[in-house]
Amino acid sequence: MPDALLAGPAPRFSGMLPLWYQLAQSLRAAIVGLDRDGDLRLPTEAQLARHYGVSLTTVRQALSSLAAEGLISRHRRRGTFVNADALRARPLRVLGSADAVMAQQSSDEVRVLSRTRVSARALPARLGPVREAVLIRRLRLDDGVPVSYAENYLRAEHAARVSDEALAQAPVTKILRDELSLPLTRIDNEVSARTAPAEVAALLQIDALSPVLVSENVTYAAGTTPVDVARIHYRGDRFTYAISLDIP
Repeated sequence: MPDALLAGPAPRFSGMLPLWYQLAQSLRAAIVGLDRDGDLRLPTEAQLARHYGVSLTTVRQALSSLAAEGLISRHRRRGTFVNADALRARPLRVLGSADAVMAQQSSDEVRVLSRTRVSARALPARLGPVREAVLIRRLRLDDGVPVSYAENYLRAEHAARVSDEALAQAPVTKILRDELSLPLTRIDNEVSARTAPAEVAALLQIDALSPVLVSENVTYAAGTTPVDVARIHYRGDRFTYAISLDIP
């Protein structure tokens, strides 16, 4: 692990945030992406200080932050180690079947945070020409730990038929198809790596600017009619993104 963590050029830190905080974010992202079957020991404080061009004090502050959240453990004379349990990642897999993806999202605890009517001026353009829609906000948890935060924009006539009880038990796509019997035809999906805004970070119980995977989806019915525009933030330390493609 020491070689893997120190591979490549060190990031450039800005003067907008404390150095130790920026270093902690960089180390967290690097640790989450490491091979979980390899050595779980971190480089020494001196090695990290040289690689990132910071002081030992800055390194110690960053490591203390990661230790406080349970990502690493520090042992006097033995070194610093990644906690294997903290690296438990849940692959977000796209396997060519909407049912396969929905099945992965149906087993967690879901909290419906709010429903809000939104006027046309504040709606995503991809929802099409509608006068208003309903924004539904939900938080998904695994063993009591928040793992994703979702915002779904639904047409008002559809949202009125979707109960909070249903939202707590199934993904929106499954509800639209199976309970509302909408003739869904396609889902367009884009996934990007970003840093978490303060509000999202608070909901996911992570530090602001922590890495998150953002999935933006548009679900269509009856050909080309958009019925759901969704943005889902996944915790970067709990999810990876994987695609499996068949080659004909």
